[in-house]
Amino acid sequence: MAERIKDAEDRLLESMFEAAPIADDGFSAAVVRRVRRGLWLRRLAVPVAALIGGAIAIKPLTGFVIVVARLSTMLPPELVNSATTMIPQAPTIVLGAMALVACLLGLRSLEE
Repeated sequence: MAERIKDAEDRLLESMFEAAPIADDGFSAAVVRRVRRGLWLRRLAVPVAALIGGAIAIKPLTGFVIVVARLSTMLPPELVNSATTMIPQAPTIVLGAMALVACLLGLRSLEE
């Protein structure tokens, strides 16, 4: 019932939206292109920066792995044996981490 009652303002709004679109000589299309280009730049900026940072970090990371491997030979055998008993749980931990990342990426894509 409320949808059928129209006052002067409702009729004015309807008449404004019924009018032909204003010619803008491609301005609207240019704005849409710029907005889409900005979206793609923002979407690509973080992955590209991560790849560049990863490429730069490979050499220090290999040095770190070598140092950790040398330090692990100095650990007491009891500590090493207790760590190896935890290794069968590693696939479960990795699977849980992957599920968490997938959920976070899914939520992020839903927001956009």
